Amino acid sequence: MDATQLLKGVLDVAVLAVVEEEDGYGYDVVRRLRAAGLEDVGDASVYGTLRRLYSAGALTSYVVPSEEGPHRKYYGINAQGRAMLELQRKVWSEFSTTMNALLGTTTGEAA
Repeated sequence: MDATQLLKGVLDVAVLAVVEEEDGYGYDVVRRLRAAGLEDVGDASVYGTLRRLYSAGALTSYVVPSEEGPHRKYYGINAQGRAMLELQRKVWSEFSTTMNALLGTTTGEAA
């Protein structure tokens, strides 16, 4: 199974979950996703997702000056983003429960 295809379907919820914990700038979000186990996540995919979620009204943004380089644009979740995240958590929970039952992974058996 190609995990990159699965990642495309869950990147929005993964990014929302990361910025729910703490606001972050693009590369910081990439780093936190990779540290959580999504090693294949691409920089461009995350930056595009942040811009798209911001345009959709799910994130706020602000610029923080940096003494070590260019200013950093931080993203944080807002009320609309939290509502999206909660809905996607429910969808994910139902979907993963169904797939685990289908694949027999809840009992440790392979299908």
